Amino acid sequence: MNRIQGRTVLITGASSGIGRASAKAFASFGANLILCARRQDRLAAFKHELEREHGLPVRIKTLDVRDRQAVETFVAELEKDGAIPDVLLNNAGKALGLHLLHEGLVEDWEEMIDTNVKGLLYVTRAVLPLMVERNTGHVVNIGSIAGHQVYQKGAVYCASKFGVRALNEGMALDLLGTNVKVTSIDPGLAETEFSQVRFHGDTERARTVYQGYQPLRPEDIAEIITFVVNTPDHVNISDLVVLPTAQRSAHMVHKELPQG
Repeated sequence: MNRIQGRTVLITGASSGIGRASAKAFASFGANLILCARRQDRLAAFKHELEREHGLPVRIKTLDVRDRQAVETFVAELEKDGAIPDVLLNNAGKALGLHLLHEGLVEDWEEMIDTNVKGLLYVTRAVLPLMVERNTGHVVNIGSIAGHQVYQKGAVYCASKFGVRALNEGMALDLLGTNVKVTSIDPGLAETEFSQVRFHGDTERARTVYQGYQPLRPEDIAEIITFVVNTPDHVNISDLVVLPTAQRSAHMVHKELPQG
């Protein structure tokens, strides 16, 4: 059964990776899309691609979730236009650097926390009251296995994702008595631009992260997200950890690398 068709889905970080794959998946179900990201050129090209393939209008907005005023202004515009999201996919997030804590870059820490935690809060705070007022909606937060297990040289990124996990749980508790659902999808190793961003554009180093095994694909996560959103109204999947078969924890991955 398709319970997604005709629903309005707002996705942050929609120009690449899991956000982009999720937009394509929701479009295939007939959802009305509102896509946000920082890269206008990618968003515009993606909008035309989706509209051509699915025949549905796609609304886009160049948006940095760290900009609280811009977030609040945009959501107010959506409300005025009657484009209140039925589904909010808080996907925008990043990891920067891989350092021992005492050697880490404070600028990286600030950008991760501002995006992964504060950005998620800004968007959710703007959208959630509209869902509560209508007594319907679904917030899906993209967490990480790093929100369950800490690994060396990733303390601050892990802390930000532990924060997302806590916010997901707290949000669900605060919405008790409403029909608004809350879900966290927590992937392990997934091959996106994640590692390129983490290593500040070092594509060779990023490539080694995914060698010797089959990582998750953005499409794998998108399929899970649409499954979760498509559940009946009385069903809420609160937290779902998904790993590639070769990975069994945040820091245990079986790799078969070429010999010699």
